[in-house]
Amino acid sequence: MSTSYHFLIFFGLGVLAVMGNNYKAPYQQPKYEPKYEPEIPACFKNTTKNWCLEDSEYPAYEVVYELDKHYEAVLALYKNVVADTANSVDTLSKLEQETYLCPSETSYVQPLRAVNTKGKWRVIINKVESYGIKYDQHARIEECEDDAAGKACPLVPTCYESKCLQKSIYHRFLVYDPTDYYFPFAIETFKLPASCACFVGAFKL
Repeated sequence: MSTSYHFLIFFGLGVLAVMGNNYKAPYQQPKYEPKYEPEIPACFKNTTKNWCLEDSEYPAYEVVYELDKHYEAVLALYKNVVADTANSVDTLSKLEQETYLCPSETSYVQPLRAVNTKGKWRVIINKVESYGIKYDQHARIEECEDDAAGKACPLVPTCYESKCLQKSIYHRFLVYDPTDYYFPFAIETFKLPASCACFVGAFKL
């Protein structure tokens, strides 16, 4: 009787051990956690600007994931800020045809990151697609060339006081903010260079 009792105990333990080795927990979908965004992005190391046109760490996967998740709400925001970046000068066919009183460089860009008006780096929704909608946001940037700002306008007669001035304009962009768990999108403002203007003063005797 004693031998049979011990056998049953050992047999029971053996069955439990086998069951333990073969047991598999039910599959669970991994929980998505937004990627942490540093205060100063790595792309800033390759530029002196307050915006990045190239970004090797752009969180494209996270952005598309959240765009798909909040499709209708984000699309409503995007329609409020999207606009064609058409040239504002009639009959202008090439950028090289633009002429200004102060030397400047003009470009039409799609920034991937930029510093907002509160001094914070933000991820700008650009060059991504969700449910067939392509998210593209443009900006026209014009900067004074070769430290021209503060110097006399080269095309203005020297008999007049003149000075080249760097002017800026505020842009509204749809951005991605991974720190907001419930809705990581917002429209924020960014100050970007818009023109290298020429101020003309009094006639010099």
